[in-house]
Amino acid sequence: MSSVLVRLAEPAEFDIVARLTLAAYEADGQLKDDRSYAPTLADVATRAGAGELLVAVDEASGRLLGSVTFVLPGSRYAELSGAGEAEFRMLSVDPAAQGRGVGEALTRACLSRAAALGCHAVVISTRTFTEPAHRLYHRVGFVRTPAADWSPVPGVDLIAWRYDLTAAGR
Repeated sequence: MSSVLVRLAEPAEFDIVARLTLAAYEADGQLKDDRSYAPTLADVATRAGAGELLVAVDEASGRLLGSVTFVLPGSRYAELSGAGEAEFRMLSVDPAAQGRGVGEALTRACLSRAAALGCHAVVISTRTFTEPAHRLYHRVGFVRTPAADWSPVPGVDLIAWRYDLTAAGR
C-alpha cells in the first residue's frame, strides 16, 4: 500500500475536493435528512480563503484521498476555538480510501500545524452519530468536552473534542 502525503490544496484541485467532501458526507449519513449544508461543503474556494485547505494524496498515484479545513479563532469557519486554539472542520475521506489512515494523517497534520503556530490546543466538533470519527479522535488523543457540545440548527447536534498540545510528551 502506498503512503499518504498531506499538503496544501491547489486551486486546480478544488472541484475534486468538493466532490470528495460531498461523497464522504453522503456516505456517512450526514446529508441524509438535510442537504442544506451541502453548498457550504462544496464551496472549497471560500474554505481555502478562510483557513488552510489540506489534502491527503496517495503518493504513488497522485490521487486525492481526503481533505480538511484548518482554521484559527475569528475566521469564518471557526466555531469553538478561542485564543491560543486552532480548529479543523469538514474532514472528509473518499469512501473508497477509508481504512487507510487518511483521516488520521489529516488530523495529525492539523495538530502539527497548530503546534507550529504556537497554539496550546485544537478543538473540533463532530455529529453525534459519526462513530468512526469518534474512534479516530479518541485514538489520536482528543478528549470529549461535553460542556462545549452545541447545536447550530435544530436536529443537528454536535459534540466537542479537545486536544491539549501542551500535555507532557507532545
